[in-house]
Amino acid sequence: MIKFEHTVFALPFALLGGLATYRGTPPLEKVLLILLAMVGARTAAMTFNRLADEDLDAENPRTASRALPAGRVTRAGAYALLGTAIIVLCLAAGKLGPLPWKLVPVALVITLGYSFCKRFTAFAHVILGLSLAGAPLGAWIAVNGSVDEPVIYLALGVLTWTAGFDIIYALQDLDFDKDRGLHSVPSRLGPGTSLALSRLLHLAAMASWAVFNVRMEAHVLPWLGWCLVGGILLREQWVVRGARLDRIDHAFFTLNSLVGLIFFTGYAAEWFVGRAMP
Repeated sequence: MIKFEHTVFALPFALLGGLATYRGTPPLEKVLLILLAMVGARTAAMTFNRLADEDLDAENPRTASRALPAGRVTRAGAYALLGTAIIVLCLAAGKLGPLPWKLVPVALVITLGYSFCKRFTAFAHVILGLSLAGAPLGAWIAVNGSVDEPVIYLALGVLTWTAGFDIIYALQDLDFDKDRGLHSVPSRLGPGTSLALSRLLHLAAMASWAVFNVRMEAHVLPWLGWCLVGGILLREQWVVRGARLDRIDHAFFTLNSLVGLIFFTGYAAEWFVGRAMP
């Protein structure tokens, strides 16, 4: 019901948020707690989304084979998983400090509330971006205990990058959304304008991450990672040009899975090299 491999969208940015504020590797306990909080938050968000959308998923040919509408997972089992995930998130956040603990309700409102957004607003793509942006922001707070300027740009980049690729993904359901009265950028603006908006959002993401690099006084390797990410997003926009739905899986899953990994690796390599130098 929840694909583990999709974790690579947000997890590298969470790790980067934790490492960036520490300028290296934070205590192992904090890293493990951040990972635990990420698992709890993402599992809760995805499970709640599947529960909230079960009726819509059953009607949509693209999603009818998902675990809940197909009967492979019961609603009782899904609710048990949801409750367990929320408890895990709360325990990890409480261990990470008073501010992460206080922010748990905010995180849950955003990540769970996203599931209802498409019923009344086309800004659902932005809310999803805000949900993923909480990964680096939460990790930074968990390590540093405060919100500082660099992480705002890192999180803003995640928000606009996510909104951009979610608009592309929503092209698949354009007709279904129109028929059911659901809101999305493609159903409201059409494929051409939606793709143009997606490109603008990805440009905004690259600009935000560039400012993050400047604020972090990044050296060669993080900038190299930034350039590679720019190439990946350019490739993503190229393969879906003209609203080519047959390439959406490649653009959404394959290419986007590399973005956070590459950006994180650039910083991790710089810190490793810096520590190795005399």
